[in-house]
Amino acid sequence: MQTADSTDTRATSNPLFWVLIPSRLASTRLPDKPLADIAGIPMVVRVANQAALSQAGQHVVVATDHDRIAQACAAHAVRWIMTDQHHASGSDRLAQACTELGLPDEAIVVNVQGDEPLIPPALIDAVAHTLQQRPDCVMSTAAHAIDSMPDFLNPNVVKVVTDRLGRALYFSRAPIPWWRDGNGTALPQPAPLRHIGIYAYRVGFLRQFPRLAACNLENTEMLEQLRVLWHGEHIAVHIAETAPTAGVDTPEDLIRVRNAFRAQASPSE
Repeated sequence: MQTADSTDTRATSNPLFWVLIPSRLASTRLPDKPLADIAGIPMVVRVANQAALSQAGQHVVVATDHDRIAQACAAHAVRWIMTDQHHASGSDRLAQACTELGLPDEAIVVNVQGDEPLIPPALIDAVAHTLQQRPDCVMSTAAHAIDSMPDFLNPNVVKVVTDRLGRALYFSRAPIPWWRDGNGTALPQPAPLRHIGIYAYRVGFLRQFPRLAACNLENTEMLEQLRVLWHGEHIAVHIAETAPTAGVDTPEDLIRVRNAFRAQASPSE
């Protein structure tokens, strides 16, 4: 196992939860995205530093497939672990990281994407705590109320509906639930929910997940979490009061995030 230094990073304590950050160098819209400079610090390091402000504390690890990302983490004292280059998904990468770190099946890990340098630490905590409180669920995630019709109709905005116990019934790119009598001009009430792409897993399930067969729903919607529901497992949903700041997918997003960090570094008097 390759890590940030010569010490063994296998689990030696029992934290509330771990944060794992899958980070690949390949990106079609923004080349070398994890290493993009944000106020003098690589983006993946910014994400790890933000995650370390959560209750995970020092139990934040970048799971990468490239030496350049590992070197950037090492230069900034961020824990990292090298994983295979040919994983089909981020969850496969996280499953390998859990094994390499020696995490027990009952441990909880939160998957924070490597392009979320402004993710609220409180959201990380909330998703982890939601799963801790739900022994009937193998995963948890988050959502917030949609307040505009364009977002509700946008297929790039993933929606989720829940049952009375706060467990996901379905995720979709379609506008759900559809208000039959609303004539497509008004949002259903109570407000529909926009899915936030952050997940907490029980490690035992995360190890099993890559071996579960994909399903037609997942392939149709291109939403991996539908595989979990199709196999009869439960996902608890934390309802956040507000939407988190969007991550970095495009050069325009990177400019926005750089400006945000610049403003933090130079507050107005």
